[in-house]
Amino acid sequence: MLGRALTRALTEKGYRVIILSRKTAGNNTPQAGPVSFATWDVKNKVMDIAALQQADYIIHLAGAGVMDKKWTPAYKEAIISSRVNSAALLVTSLGQHPNKVKAVISASAIGWYKEDGTVHTEEEPADSSFLGNTCRLWEASVDPAALLEKRVVKLRIGIVLSAAGGALKEFMQPLRFGVAAVLGDGKQIISWIHIDDLCRMFIYAIENGNMAGAYNAVAPLPVSNKTLTIALAKKMKGKWYLPLRVPTFILKLLLGSRSIEILKSTTASSKKIEATGFTFQFKKIEEALDAIVKTT
Repeated sequence: MLGRALTRALTEKGYRVIILSRKTAGNNTPQAGPVSFATWDVKNKVMDIAALQQADYIIHLAGAGVMDKKWTPAYKEAIISSRVNSAALLVTSLGQHPNKVKAVISASAIGWYKEDGTVHTEEEPADSSFLGNTCRLWEASVDPAALLEKRVVKLRIGIVLSAAGGALKEFMQPLRFGVAAVLGDGKQIISWIHIDDLCRMFIYAIENGNMAGAYNAVAPLPVSNKTLTIALAKKMKGKWYLPLRVPTFILKLLLGSRSIEILKSTTASSKKIEATGFTFQFKKIEEALDAIVKTT
């Protein structure tokens, strides 16, 4: 979802985009613009070096979906290794071959932070939970690019709101039947970001040579799960919806350990990215939902 949106945003600004893919080049037809495909095979540690040598910047988004499958030991390992090994292949290739890459911009996540009711800033150590450890290893895998004199930026992404899918799709599904499903007690804080702002932030990280290190990719005004759910219900259904609380134990039965991702409360600060001069188009949840609902 993010890769497609970011490809579109980059090409609209005149960038040429090369997409590293496990599939044969040309299998997918992306949005209009100067887009091409190059092959890589993370498992066997090989990639198209010619593509790497054409690049001025690398954006690393690869990784198995955190919510895609049950968190078995094997899938937990896949979640980590898909991120770490792909970043390691990129960094190793940069070190072994001449290139003109100026910066590596990597996705990360606010799963980095522990749940303690505070407002989290980027200098905090990673939580000791599975998600925190995943983010720590994820970021550490791209950090060695700095030793190659590449500028490294890591965007700790919150809950991405998009009409194309992702978390918001799960909120919308019960609303199609008039049900506003509040998860757990609904008090857990969601640090969110509209996908357009997230794409703009990745491009900003490319173009702002002073950016380096970790930044929270979240809007300035986080909301509770209940606030987001009811705001979305009003946008989609007006007065014609029924609030319904989904008990915590039901979520744990359905999702197992993945329920942590849904029930965790995280308030992440956007002050560091704003201090660089980045401005959000969508600061309030109502503005973001207005824009999204109009496109659905």
